[in-house]
Amino acid sequence: MVVVKKMPGDSDDALIRKFSRKVMSEGIVQEAKRREFYLKPSQARKQKVQDERRARRLAMDKAEKTAAS
Repeated sequence: MVVVKKMPGDSDDALIRKFSRKVMSEGIVQEAKRREFYLKPSQARKQKVQDERRARRLAMDKAEKTAAS
């Protein structure tokens, strides 16, 4: 649960910005989008494999870029 306390001198806009930042950093929006529709277990496994491949590919690309520098 995200809690934002108003400090002296904080405007309403500042509170909204703080709240938005906390919600984004805790991944609440991504979690809500992920749970918006039911995902069959077989599709969930396929998605997990795709995510792992993407992460490995990104890690290799990052390693190649740092090695080339």
